[in-house]
Amino acid sequence: MGDGEARRCLFVTGQLASEALRKTLEGIGAGFEWRVEALRIKVAALMTTDYLRATLPRPACDTVYLPGLCQADTGALAESFGVPFLKGPKDLRDLPAFFGRPAMAYRPDGEYSLTILAEINDLHGLSDEEILRAADHYHNSGADVIDLGCSPEHPIKDLGRIVRLLRDHGHRVSADTFNEDEALSADAGRAEFLLSLSSQNIHLAGRLRHAVPVVIPDHGEGLPSLYRNVEEARRRGAGRLIVDPVLDPIHFGFSASIRRYCEARQALPDAEMLMGVGNLTELTEADSTGVNAVLLGIMSELNIAYALTTEVAAWARGSVREIDCGRRMMHHALSQATLPKGFDDRLVTTRDTRSTRPTEAELRAMQRRLTDRNFRIETDGESIYVFNGDCFVKGSNIRDIFPRLPIGGDVSHAFYLGRELMKADLARRLGKKYIQGEPLHWGYLTYAEEDAGDHARRPARPRKAAAETARGRGARGRAQR
Repeated sequence: MGDGEARRCLFVTGQLASEALRKTLEGIGAGFEWRVEALRIKVAALMTTDYLRATLPRPACDTVYLPGLCQADTGALAESFGVPFLKGPKDLRDLPAFFGRPAMAYRPDGEYSLTILAEINDLHGLSDEEILRAADHYHNSGADVIDLGCSPEHPIKDLGRIVRLLRDHGHRVSADTFNEDEALSADAGRAEFLLSLSSQNIHLAGRLRHAVPVVIPDHGEGLPSLYRNVEEARRRGAGRLIVDPVLDPIHFGFSASIRRYCEARQALPDAEMLMGVGNLTELTEADSTGVNAVLLGIMSELNIAYALTTEVAAWARGSVREIDCGRRMMHHALSQATLPKGFDDRLVTTRDTRSTRPTEAELRAMQRRLTDRNFRIETDGESIYVFNGDCFVKGSNIRDIFPRLPIGGDVSHAFYLGRELMKADLARRLGKKYIQGEPLHWGYLTYAEEDAGDHARRPARPRKAAAETARGRGARGRAQR
């Protein structure tokens, strides 16, 4: 039971939360002995190390649990009392999950088998500094390969120079072009992949010395042309290639393209395969998080090893990070033969995985016990409640709630209440959990800066050798071509 393995547990809290804590522990069916110690302080979060040393009786137990919001030093308390001190969740409603056995061990920075290609679009219009800045952003977001998106109307004379520039700065590189001169220049610069070869340029398959070709079907001709192009590439000497059946946008062949991927996998069971997910995330005006999650599930089921994406559309910003989070989640779920839920909530951004909320009756019962004038703020998902020992205000419009609060002339208090009311209103509208004084949880966005630093240090590597390289075609390039 993780932390609950201790047979005798003492839960330390304040007066206001003591009864709710006891009821919660009774409902858990924890499987260990427990006792609640309610100290003579109303708000448990205000307990300090010195206060606990002075007031907590010497515990006869194996482990002491403090509320998650308590700022006391657990190490110092453990040394003083001779037993381990641990902090539980910040919200009492999360205590059952805190003591539940996870279905399996999971590391958010763990293994994956999908390689991410992130495309820099409209390469011809960017300076070297802008290209490097975009490449670093994608790399720090989790991309494995930087894809150079070229334009048919603006050919780049020496694409190989840009490939070498990125390689010199530690990046793996692929090139996305139908232009023969650009393709051969990128290959000479030692690009790892070339996107893409159809019957129009399949002759390049025998001329590439470094880049692995990505083979696609001819426009409008479906799988038979894909199989012909694959055979022709092999006949011309391509020792290794990647197959891309091409994902089409919604209402322009999307459903048929999903079927095409399934049939191609059945016909080519051992082929390395790529999916250009940008054709859905960039060309569907919806938050990219859920779209990427669904496509990652398809890629996991079909053993697709490479995903190409980009972040041009405003609603698709963060797609590289989303795919990086999702590839680890899908890999873990597949390896454990389980659903992709219950162990990684980073792709739940605008809502929360759990939305348990207090009832109005519970909040009114709490208000009747208050004697101080400090405001408490809560929401049940429909209304917002603000109360202290003197008043209880309920409403769904914070513009109406605020004037009804007896704030007086305390500007700093008014600012604090305004900030918290806006946060509570966001939580109410989106179905998120609200905890007064704590930031809302936004999935992977909450940890974006911290995770980006982790990626810069690159602690985790792909599990399979096949994930060493990746291939893809840009979203806008695909749609136009």
